[in-house]
Amino acid sequence: MGSSLLPSPAFSMAIFFVVCAFLCVFPEPALAKHARVTRHYKFNIKSQNVKRLCQTKSIVTVNGQFPGPRIIAREGDRLVIKVVNHVQNNLTLHWHGVRQLRSGWADGPAYITQCPIQTGQSYVYNFTITGQRGTLWWHAHISWLRATVYGPIVILPKRHVPYPFPQPFQEVPIIFGEWWKADTEAVISQALQTGSGPNVSDAYTINGLPGPLYNCSANDTYKLKVKPGRTYLLRLINAALDTELFFSIANHTLTVVEADAVYIKPFKTQIVLITPGQTTNVLLKTKSKSPKATFVMAARPYVTGPAAFDNSTTTGLLEYETSSVKANKNKNKKKLPLLKPVLPKLNDTLFSMNYNKKIRSLANAKFPANVPKAVNKNFFFTVGLGVSTCSKKQTCQGPNNTRVVAAINNVTFVQPNTALLQAHFFNQSKGVYTTDFPANPPFKFNYTGTPPSNIAVSSGTKVVVLPFNTSVELVLQDTSIIGAESHPLHLHGFNFFVVGFGSGNFDPKNDPKKYNLVDPAERNTVGVPSGGWVAIRFLSDNPGVWFMHCHLEVHTSWGLKMAWVVLDGKRRNQKLLPPPSDLPKC
Repeated sequence: MGSSLLPSPAFSMAIFFVVCAFLCVFPEPALAKHARVTRHYKFNIKSQNVKRLCQTKSIVTVNGQFPGPRIIAREGDRLVIKVVNHVQNNLTLHWHGVRQLRSGWADGPAYITQCPIQTGQSYVYNFTITGQRGTLWWHAHISWLRATVYGPIVILPKRHVPYPFPQPFQEVPIIFGEWWKADTEAVISQALQTGSGPNVSDAYTINGLPGPLYNCSANDTYKLKVKPGRTYLLRLINAALDTELFFSIANHTLTVVEADAVYIKPFKTQIVLITPGQTTNVLLKTKSKSPKATFVMAARPYVTGPAAFDNSTTTGLLEYETSSVKANKNKNKKKLPLLKPVLPKLNDTLFSMNYNKKIRSLANAKFPANVPKAVNKNFFFTVGLGVSTCSKKQTCQGPNNTRVVAAINNVTFVQPNTALLQAHFFNQSKGVYTTDFPANPPFKFNYTGTPPSNIAVSSGTKVVVLPFNTSVELVLQDTSIIGAESHPLHLHGFNFFVVGFGSGNFDPKNDPKKYNLVDPAERNTVGVPSGGWVAIRFLSDNPGVWFMHCHLEVHTSWGLKMAWVVLDGKRRNQKLLPPPSDLPKC
C-alpha cells in the first residue's frame, strides 16, 4: 500500500531532466540562493553625550556609537538597512563608493537622490554589492553631520576567493576623523552667514580617540595590540571633514594593496597620504620578535590652501604582546621607550605627487583595468574658489563685502528644494534644474597663474545629461583664485580611472600623450593636485542622477558640486528602477 505512493523510476527521471533544463535556462535565481545573502541592519539615529578634550557634548550618532557600527558583507550580497531618525536634524546616509547599480534611490546625498529623513521618520536603504570588494565607508550626507555620523563598510570577497596578497592574521579598520568642541552645524551656519571661512576643528582622531598630544586625552588613545611575526590588514578610512592626512607608524613599513576598494600593485611606504573620502588598505608585517619598545602611529594634515587649519597631530599606539612571564618581569621596570614616526612637511606637494604616481591597478586577467580607450565626450572643469556679492542688508567678510564661495566652471551649485532624481524620474525637472552645465570654463585664463580681476561666480542648479554607455573624459583643473588648493573630488555611482595628472595648466595637445591607459588607478575619490590638474575616464553605465563634489565639506557647502544625469539604456536591465514606497518626502 505504502509503496504505491512512491513515484516510478521513469517519472523520477523525467522530473530530473525538467529540473536540469530549468537550471540551464535560469541559472541565476537557482544559484543566487546559495551565492547571495541578504544582510539586515537597523540604524537608530540618536543623540549621545560623549566626552573628549575635557568637555562633554551631545553628538548625533548611529545606535549610540562613535564611530558608528561596522557593516560587513560579501561581494554579491544585498544590504537592507533601516534608518530611523530620532534627532531634531533632517538626515540622510550615503554608502560611499558603493556603485548603486540602478539603485540610485539608495545613494543618499540630500536633495540629489532623496529628500532627507525627517524627525520621527524612517527609510530603508536597499542595494546590492555588485562586482566590488574591499574597504568602503558610510556617512551622513547633509550639511556637516558626517562630523560624527560615519562608519566602515567591509566587503569581503566571495566565499573561497582569496585576496591577491598574503592572507592577514587579523583585519583592523582605522578611521581618521576630526573632533570639534563646537556644534558643527553652528560652525558652518555662521560661516555661510558671514561669507568667510569656518572655524577649524580642535583635534584629529583615530577610531574616535584623539590621543595623548591633546588635553585630557591620555586615556582616549587608540591602541593596536599585535603579535610578533604576523601580518595585519589595516583598513584606513579618512572621514575627516576638511583635512587630507599623512599617516605613519614608527619603525614599520606599510605595504599598500588597495585604494578605494580596488586592488592595486602592492608598494611599500613609510607614509600613507589619504584625502577625505578615500580608503586605503595596507599590510603591516610585525617584527619577528617582540621589540622592547612601543610605537607611535600618527596622523597630521597635508595642507595646500590659504585657509586656516587645525595644525595638530593625532596619535595612537602600536603595542606588541609579550608572554605573561615577561610581562610580570617588566612590571617593576621602567616603561618601554616610545618611538615616534617622522611625517612630511605640512605642504609637501612633491610627496603627494610621487605617492599618487605609485597607485596603479593590478590590470591582470583576474582583475582587469577596463579603461575606456575611445572617448565619446570630453569635459574640462575648473575647480576652485571665487566670490559672490552680499545683499545690501548684509555685511560679509570677503573682499569688498563679498562672500567666499566655491565653483566648478564658475558655477556655484544651488541646492534644490526637491531631489533631482525624483524630478528626473518623473519628468518634472522644470523649476528644479537645468541641463546647461558648461562643458568648459566660460572664459579662459591662466588658471594657476595670476587670477583674473573679476573673480565673481554665477550660480544655479545645473546638470550634465549623458546618454547611457557614454565614455567620458573629464579634466579637472585647480585654479589659483584666492589660493591654489588640493580638492578631493568624489563621483557618486561610478569608479573612474585616473589616466593622468600634473602640475600647472593642463596642456590639451601634449598632456594626453602621456596618459596611462594600461594600469591607471581606479578610484571613486581623487585629489585634484594643488595648482595642477587630473584627468579621469569613466563609462556612464549606471542610469540615474549622480552627485560629484569636493569632499572637503567646507567647499561642498560653498557650492563646489554638480550632478550628472545618466539616461536609461534600451534594455530592461539598463533602466533605473522605480522609487521605493517609503522614499522620504521633502
